[in-house]
Amino acid sequence: MRKILLASTAFTGLSLAQPAAAQVAIGNTGLEASITGTVASDYLFRGISQTRSRIATQATAELAHSSGFYIGGFVSNVRFLGTDARQEVDLFGGYRFAVGGLKLDLGGIWYTYPGYSRPAGAYGLNYAEAQVRASYEVGPVNLLGQFNYSPNFFGSSGNGFYAEGGADWKTGIFDLTLGGRIGYQWIERNVRFGTPDYAWWSVAISREFAIPGIGTVTAAVGYYDTSIRRADCAGGQNICAARALGSISFKF
Repeated sequence: MRKILLASTAFTGLSLAQPAAAQVAIGNTGLEASITGTVASDYLFRGISQTRSRIATQATAELAHSSGFYIGGFVSNVRFLGTDARQEVDLFGGYRFAVGGLKLDLGGIWYTYPGYSRPAGAYGLNYAEAQVRASYEVGPVNLLGQFNYSPNFFGSSGNGFYAEGGADWKTGIFDLTLGGRIGYQWIERNVRFGTPDYAWWSVAISREFAIPGIGTVTAAVGYYDTSIRRADCAGGQNICAARALGSISFKF
């Protein structure tokens, strides 16, 4: 369930913890490569912990062309109760373009959990999503929106629809960026997924620090919560509750 640490732009993820990756041009091909590494106190996907409140280490790599097309991958540790899944590896791609001042990203993601030993009769974890993302800058504020659809969401839970909105404000105070997000997840087969349809929200603050000759470090901290009661959270787990999330990301 990629994404979900923090991003300052709509095209590196809508949550506030994964910074835009540093880009390196590849000759005169029009291609640029980027790599981002993140260490965080948790891995939250749409407000729900994917590591059962444990530390997450993640990496994202992307290859983008000047035409707007891009492909990439994401990897993170995960920990789901009752399964032996320990890694998430996602493949993504799409097309970015602008219409006036509106930036758009049309793409898709394939979420996989290599190493998961699926017991007989158990539901699969892998799934795919189509997504549309948009951003629009108004002075120091970047407005963000996102919509995702999966024909068979995580855990073979049927149709999944997701909408998210938010904004990032460059405060001008100590180079801090203040961001907020609110999203809603609809799930066809709630019993299989483990929660009812739900909302989640966050408020976070981040700052970049340049390291000459090496790259940039981004530090972020935020507050995250969902509308899910503990009794309705995947068998009563404490993975849907309010929590603070801190992260350090490295751009090379």
